[in-house]
Amino acid sequence: MKLLEGKTAIITGAARGIGKSIALRFAAEGCNIAFTDLVYNEAAQEVEKEIAAHDVRVKCYASNAANFEETQNVVAEIAKEFGAIDILVNNAGITKDGALKRMTEEQWDAVIAVNLKSVFNFTKAVQAIMWKQGSGSIINMSSVVGVSGNANQANYSASKAGIIGFTKSVAKEFGIRNIRSNAIAPGFIETEMTAVLPDDVRKAWNEKIPLRRGGQSDEVAKICVFLASDLSSYVTGQVINVCGGMNM
Repeated sequence: MKLLEGKTAIITGAARGIGKSIALRFAAEGCNIAFTDLVYNEAAQEVEKEIAAHDVRVKCYASNAANFEETQNVVAEIAKEFGAIDILVNNAGITKDGALKRMTEEQWDAVIAVNLKSVFNFTKAVQAIMWKQGSGSIINMSSVVGVSGNANQANYSASKAGIIGFTKSVAKEFGIRNIRSNAIAPGFIETEMTAVLPDDVRKAWNEKIPLRRGGQSDEVAKICVFLASDLSSYVTGQVINVCGGMNM
């Protein structure tokens, strides 16, 4: 029996990176996938094909996760087309790094909107559906820098720390309806975003990690499967660090 057989998940920002790995891992476990990205392009179409190869239903929706009205509309459309929403993975995120003294208001607002407001938008949109079902799992992608902070990432760290507070509050509000809310805090994960870093920077990161390597997207995805499935039926309000021991 597959762990997510017959369930339906919404995954935001899943056309690449960690989101894509989550979508593929969920599909391998029998989950139907509705995923969003800012645009519906060739990359999104390729991801659709990869997911469909697991013999599950899949559709990509072009949607700006930071826009409240767009989110309400796309979730209503997904609910209509798929019939249920059992899992929400709030994964959409961006970075606009820089020292605080040089950080612009636009850099601050953009990161908070995409990383934090989107989590509010989608959670708010699925609430009534999950409430009526009397079940659901919400998984929010935070970061180790949301736990410990990081120089030159005040906006990103603040957004990811905000996700942790939001996750715990939702867990306390929604628990009465058997809706679980948890966060994952990835560390240095090998993605397209980190691939552009110079070798010396990557080496310095790896030396800080007890396991002496960056993580893989699928290693984050496997923890998402745990939180999405009945394996974690008594787990809510938690933050799981997936960081090779970088945060202890």
